[in-house]
Amino acid sequence: MKLKIYQVDAFANKIFSGNPAAVCPLNDWLPDKLMQQIALENNLSETAFYVKRGDTYQIRWFTPTIEVDLCGHATLATAHVLFHHENHGSDEIVFDSPRSGQLNVKRKQDLLTLDFPADGIQRIDWPSHHLTGFNFTPIEAYQGKTDYMLVFKYEDEIKNMQPNLAVIATWKVRGVIVTAKGDTVDFVSRFFGPQSGVNEDPVTGSAHTTLTPYWSKQLGKEELTAIQLSDRKGYLSCRAMNGRVFITGKARTYLEGAIVTE
Repeated sequence: MKLKIYQVDAFANKIFSGNPAAVCPLNDWLPDKLMQQIALENNLSETAFYVKRGDTYQIRWFTPTIEVDLCGHATLATAHVLFHHENHGSDEIVFDSPRSGQLNVKRKQDLLTLDFPADGIQRIDWPSHHLTGFNFTPIEAYQGKTDYMLVFKYEDEIKNMQPNLAVIATWKVRGVIVTAKGDTVDFVSRFFGPQSGVNEDPVTGSAHTTLTPYWSKQLGKEELTAIQLSDRKGYLSCRAMNGRVFITGKARTYLEGAIVTE
């Protein structure tokens, strides 16, 4: 069996930046085991699979080790594939996720905007035995639906963060967002998820459903600019409104090919 595959750099202003995701168009769903094997073989932080159903596209996302509830950069990559390679006819795409519900993506010139549900977070006391996870101490800690979010005082702390991945891997969450107010943008972040098979994710769209409502409230702004400070870096514009988060970025195609499964 042969399957189409694309690799797209999401939240990227140029090739070899942002976050690479694989996208596999399907006519019908494959067995879960096979999709997980493909994601492991791809060895990217996310592989997205989609099936067209009427006017919508069902979508699922896999890291090399697990299926996840929501992935922003792979959704952006999938929209890019549909707009540029798979003949989607309008400037809006409606995705349907069995785990996260309806997710819309709109195109305006070369910008794509994700319309995602905002994460709900609650402030928590950061356990002393978790302090060995990072080389800096957070000033606030929060827990969302799937992740911890740790807030630090300075952008330089985010840039120079040294995670203890063995410790973080034991925490019972998808991953950990670290963030601070930005020096040249509204906020910066990084994301570590060794427990999900991704030591550091280059750009994490879904993390911005947590970050955007928080920083919007802290800064008293609706429109926010953000950089994820991985080695590849990702550039995002974000807006929180009425329980939704709108995340805008660009994408670039790196690869078109085929998967041979037998």
